[in-house]
Amino acid sequence: MVQIPEQVPAEPPPPPGPAPARPARGSVPTSADVARLAGVSRATVSYVLNNTSAVRISEPTRRRVHQAAKDLGYVPHAAARSLRAGHTRIVLLPTPEVPVGPLYSGFLHALQWALSRLDYTVVQYGSVGLTGDDAARAWAELRPVAVLAPAGMGPDGVAVLKRSGARAVLTLGPDPVEGAHALIMDHREVGRAAGRHLLARGHRRIGVVMPREEGLGAFALPRLAGARETGADVVPLPLAYTEADAARVAAQLRAEDLHAVFAYNDEYAMLLMRALQDAGADVPGDVALIGADDLMLGRLLRPRLSTVRIDLPSGEELATLVDRLVRDPAAEPEVRDVLGASAVPRAST
Repeated sequence: MVQIPEQVPAEPPPPPGPAPARPARGSVPTSADVARLAGVSRATVSYVLNNTSAVRISEPTRRRVHQAAKDLGYVPHAAARSLRAGHTRIVLLPTPEVPVGPLYSGFLHALQWALSRLDYTVVQYGSVGLTGDDAARAWAELRPVAVLAPAGMGPDGVAVLKRSGARAVLTLGPDPVEGAHALIMDHREVGRAAGRHLLARGHRRIGVVMPREEGLGAFALPRLAGARETGADVVPLPLAYTEADAARVAAQLRAEDLHAVFAYNDEYAMLLMRALQDAGADVPGDVALIGADDLMLGRLLRPRLSTVRIDLPSGEELATLVDRLVRDPAAEPEVRDVLGASAVPRAST
C-alpha cells in the first residue's frame, strides 16, 4: 500500500492588527511563542522545525515559522525531542589522540556536514587520558545514537555503548571488533603501493620513514609492514618533524648508500626533500622519494612529488550508512574495506 503523506491545510496569514506579544526579556522562548508570532498552531511549529516528512506544510507557512523562530532566538529542546523519539540524534566522533593531516581532517569535515544534513548533531569528544573500553564508558555518558570509534576499543566497550542507547557502533581500524560494524582501514596497503612503485623503478633496497611523533606508530608500523610484504629490503628511518633531524636522515641516506625512500606521507617527504636538496643531493637522481596522501603542495614542488593516493569513502556515503544502521539497530555487524591506495608517479621517483 502506498502511504500518502498527510496534507495539513495551509494556515492563513495572521490577521492584521497588533503584533503578537513577545516573551518577556530574559525568559526562554518556547514553541508556543513561535506559534503565536507566526500565527500558526504549536503542532505546525513542531512539524516544521522537526522537518517531519509525513506532513505537508505550505512553503509560506514554513517560512513564517522559521522567521518567527529566528526572531525569537528559539531552538528546539534536544532533550525533549530525545524523549519523544526514544533516543538522541547525537553521533559521536571521538577526537583522535594522534595528529591527523589534511586528508583525514577533510574526510571528518565532510562527514560532519553530511550527518548534519540528515538532522544528526555531530559531537567531537576528546577523552583525555582515557583509551579503549575506559574511553567508551566516558562516551556513553553522552547517550549518543551512534559512535564512530577509533582503533583500540574492544567488545566490552561496544557492549557499554549499546547498553547506553547507541543504536549503531562503528569502529575504524585494521581489524573488526565483536559486536560492532567495522570500517576496515588497513594502512599496509599504503606501504605496499609505495614499495611496489619503487621496486618497479629498480630499487631493491628502500628506506621507510618512521615518524617520531607520538601516536603515529598506529599508521607508520602497518605502512612499514606493507613495504616489507613487497619483498624489498626495507630499512626503517626514524625521523622527527624538524629540519635538523631531516638533515641527519639525509646524511644517513648517503652514508648507508640508500637511493629510494618511502617517506610515510607527503609532509615528511617534503621535509626530507628540502634537506636532501640543501645537502646537494639530486632528487630523483641520487634519491628517489615518494610520499602519501596526494596533497596539493606536493604537486607544487620541483621536482613534483610522487605519492600514494589514499581513497576514503565520501562523507555522504558514510553518513548514509550511519543513518541506515541507526534505523536498523538489530542489523548483523557489517565489515567494509574503506581504504584504497594507489601510487601516483611523478618526477621525484
